[in-house]
Amino acid sequence: MTTFSRRKVLQAGCGAVAALGLSGFADSRREASFAGESATRSGSEDLPCGTLRDQIFYRDDWLGAPWVEPEPMLLIHGNDESSVAWFGWVARMAKEFRLIRPDLPGFGHSAIPPSFEWTMANLATIQANVLDALEIESAHIVGAKSGGSIAMQFAADYPKRTRTLTLVSAPVTRVDSKIAFATSSGSSQRRRLGSAAPKEMVDYWNTLMGSTQPETKSGMARVEAALNMESVLLKIAAPTLVITSDRSSLQSVETVLRYQAKIANSRLVVLSSDGYHLAVIKADECVTNVLSFIRDTGRSS
Repeated sequence: MTTFSRRKVLQAGCGAVAALGLSGFADSRREASFAGESATRSGSEDLPCGTLRDQIFYRDDWLGAPWVEPEPMLLIHGNDESSVAWFGWVARMAKEFRLIRPDLPGFGHSAIPPSFEWTMANLATIQANVLDALEIESAHIVGAKSGGSIAMQFAADYPKRTRTLTLVSAPVTRVDSKIAFATSSGSSQRRRLGSAAPKEMVDYWNTLMGSTQPETKSGMARVEAALNMESVLLKIAAPTLVITSDRSSLQSVETVLRYQAKIANSRLVVLSSDGYHLAVIKADECVTNVLSFIRDTGRSS
């Protein structure tokens, strides 16, 4: 087993990463290991990279002092993406929190577990299993777009594991597939990224989204076709921040206000944009608002 220094890992393009085996999650509390090396980390110590069966890949970032034990934050990306989508959050957020960024099943470097049933509840359970493998009891949960819907389900199913919840452009019910989940194109990316997005950004996201395997697309399509989080909203107990844009083609501010009002302890932030992939195009504003929100709610250890 080779242990990589943080610098070597970053140069390799994988951040601080490892692959977790879902089949090993059941015993992860007492045996969270990669070929004999502990999966538990503290501060900015070197991290092992390893592989167990049924790979779930994650990135693990902490840029603060090595003697500090940071609060964990779990970041859940949206459809046709990967954990790379959170790149704009790392520089600032990882100085305050330990960022855990998994690739959802079938996306990025993660495999689809054998016989995996594509449901919102199972996708939320995957997130709980990741925390189990890293021996993390609870975390601040952040989700963008369909990752936000998964985050809602997680907060409802695992209330004691959710310190705070942040939802960025997260739909509650099925949206028009022609707007949100159509085959990648310049026009669909402009709706996602906003009219000001440069061609290089559009091309990048078209390439990334176009790389999703058919089996994964089919699975997520089933999840999105059944999307209805209305009953889930009422079960969310954690302090919740909802972020949307004022001219989103995904869902109107009025729609977001209606569902945000059903979350007992929540607040809404509306950013100025005609795009809806705010975790990318308004990353710095999102980070500023999330940091302020968590500070206001009182950080727990």
